[in-house]
Amino acid sequence: MKTPIYDRPSISLIEPEVSPFGVALFIGGREGAADLPLLADNGITIVVNCAVNLDLNYFPTTDPSKADAPVPFGHGAVRYYKVGLVDGAGSPASMMLASYYILRGALVQELPDRPGYLHRERGNVLVNCRGGRSRSVALVSLFLHHSMPDTYPTLGAALDHVRERRELRPDEWHETPKQVLVDATQQASDWINIIGNDAPSSKATG
Repeated sequence: MKTPIYDRPSISLIEPEVSPFGVALFIGGREGAADLPLLADNGITIVVNCAVNLDLNYFPTTDPSKADAPVPFGHGAVRYYKVGLVDGAGSPASMMLASYYILRGALVQELPDRPGYLHRERGNVLVNCRGGRSRSVALVSLFLHHSMPDTYPTLGAALDHVRERRELRPDEWHETPKQVLVDATQQASDWINIIGNDAPSSKATG
């Protein structure tokens, strides 16, 4: 089945205020994730890249003391978290579970007040993959269901909302997200019900 290609925003606002964190949550593809002015305009300070086949260089400048390093490194322009999901079969369901806790951890995490830890403020969040159509949709649906169960009581309800906000058409739904990722998301959801979540601290929510 050949899926039509539709234009859609580089990033899409999925949830304007994620409870209990008080931040907005966006989904985007590689173009949106790479557009630093666009991220800044939307108050995005945290990026969670869930694609194994996409890397982003957020270094505005490299550490001057390491200028001769074979690969540049330094402080990025945003707080950047990377998860390596495959868009289709190949990733175990446990990687979707890990992706959920990394996304949640990015909001719960408290950075020390030391020079080596920049971007201690918590702003809005972008979850991206290559196209912002499959892996990121699955992960954000899982996150919304478990973060805001009163609003999204089922994974299906969360997925319906994410598809609508990301402007995914019904003739794309068979691969947005792909069924193997939907299955992995359901398995991860079952595990989350057993494991539970760390509660946000007063610092993380303040």
